[in-house]
Amino acid sequence: MNKRLFLSVFFLCGLILSSNAQEALFGGQNITSPEVHEDGSVTFRLFAPEADVVQVTGDFLPSVKIETQMGPMDGPGKADLTKDDKGVWSFKSEPLPSELYGYSFIIDGFKTTDPNNPFLIRDVASVTNIFIVGNGQADLYRTQDVPHGTVTRRWYDSPGLGMDRRITIYTPPGYETSKDDYPVLYLLHGAGGDEEAWISLGRTAQILDNLIAEKKVKPMIVVMPNGNVIQDAAPGEGNKGYYKPQFMVPKTMDGTYEGAFEDIIKFVESNYQVKANKENRAIAGLSMGGYHSLHISRYYPNTFDYVGLFSAAIMAREDATGKVYSDFDQTLKTQMDNGYKLYWIAIGKTDFLYDANKEYRSKLDSMGMEYNYVESEGGHIWRNWRVYLTQFTPMLFQ
Repeated sequence: MNKRLFLSVFFLCGLILSSNAQEALFGGQNITSPEVHEDGSVTFRLFAPEADVVQVTGDFLPSVKIETQMGPMDGPGKADLTKDDKGVWSFKSEPLPSELYGYSFIIDGFKTTDPNNPFLIRDVASVTNIFIVGNGQADLYRTQDVPHGTVTRRWYDSPGLGMDRRITIYTPPGYETSKDDYPVLYLLHGAGGDEEAWISLGRTAQILDNLIAEKKVKPMIVVMPNGNVIQDAAPGEGNKGYYKPQFMVPKTMDGTYEGAFEDIIKFVESNYQVKANKENRAIAGLSMGGYHSLHISRYYPNTFDYVGLFSAAIMAREDATGKVYSDFDQTLKTQMDNGYKLYWIAIGKTDFLYDANKEYRSKLDSMGMEYNYVESEGGHIWRNWRVYLTQFTPMLFQ
């Protein structure tokens, strides 16, 4: 083979390999999905010529009741896609409110992700695609052209739990070059979550960046710990390697986490430029994280001036007999007597924890303990918790 022929063959092989690589990269489909239209409607597409039935399911559709480990809850609805003569299935939604949405495809009964959308998030053990409809609330969830904070994953020593543990920390724009001290929000996840939940599902960094840029929120450090005390880190990030995440793991609500929470505060106040006093500490969380926030702020009754309970679980279970849960009424009264600037409760009207929150508010009313209350539409969903974060943070450290 002469040199010219060899180079021609080599070049041709290179083109074929490059073409195959690109095809593999894009799943062999030159399809746009999802396509967000100017009116807020969204078109979903999937190439599946051999499929008999294709559906899309997601929180952009009317909710349906589903059975869960915690009883009946609102779940995502389903819609049928229509196949064209090229084997491409499609569905166009109605115009949607501005929001971040998650969705999956169901192909002949098998639930899967959209091969044309590389943007995914994990919630417990489920992975779904996401998209954003802008021009409203969800613009706070976008990465805008504003100064950005920094998100780091650190490891801290927890003597109370006997291990090093991973924690996610957001520092505001300019922190690295500033000599200022900052207030701190400790932001806690729900059951099945971990130190990744608020930063990925909750869009914490985008929300804080955008609200700080709009001067609606004071620059603050946000600390997002892992509330599962048997883990050193999120599944796949710790010493146990890769394993399937669980909704509820042992010891999550038995008082161990609350009792060892000072380890987190000590780490933050020893390693970051913070205002280490009650007036500049806030704690908030969703669901199980709201439960933890309630009991941590009560167990350390002169530590936090700001408390946020987002769709919170309230009372300890019967098998939770640790010291943290003893003298509930008295420690709550002590917290009230010590004073605070904000005790904020928010929940959706169809949340399965609605009645528990109503009973808890009755207890606070009978004690004369002041609180702010927000009641929203919807149930136990991230859509509410992201909104609550945008409502809660502007009220902090004023």
